[in-house]
Amino acid sequence: QVQLVESGGGLVQPGESLRLSCTASGNVPFLMGWYRQAPGKQRDLVALIYSGGATNYGDAVKGRFTISRDNSKKTVYLQMTTLKPDDTAVYYCYAATPRAYWGQGTQVTVSS
Repeated sequence: QVQLVESGGGLVQPGESLRLSCTASGNVPFLMGWYRQAPGKQRDLVALIYSGGATNYGDAVKGRFTISRDNSKKTVYLQMTTLKPDDTAVYYCYAATPRAYWGQGTQVTVSS
């Protein structure tokens, strides 16, 4: 079993930055990352990172968001820059061991 605890969401203005963190309990997942879901929309990929460091980003965030992880802390980070109102969503931490696990979600709101 893996439990995921997220932190770092909040309200920011367009153009600002925010960093999300997600810490896993139990074994170190080989894959960790983030998805997001805006009201009335499907859950979309934000970014994934493998234990070896390989990454994968959703098209909407390429060049603005950076994912990283600290395996010793079983923690994945999402550095979000140049935030836009369209980035407003609930952000869910994801981990695979390979069984899939989800965090409870953290709200990110980008608004002036």
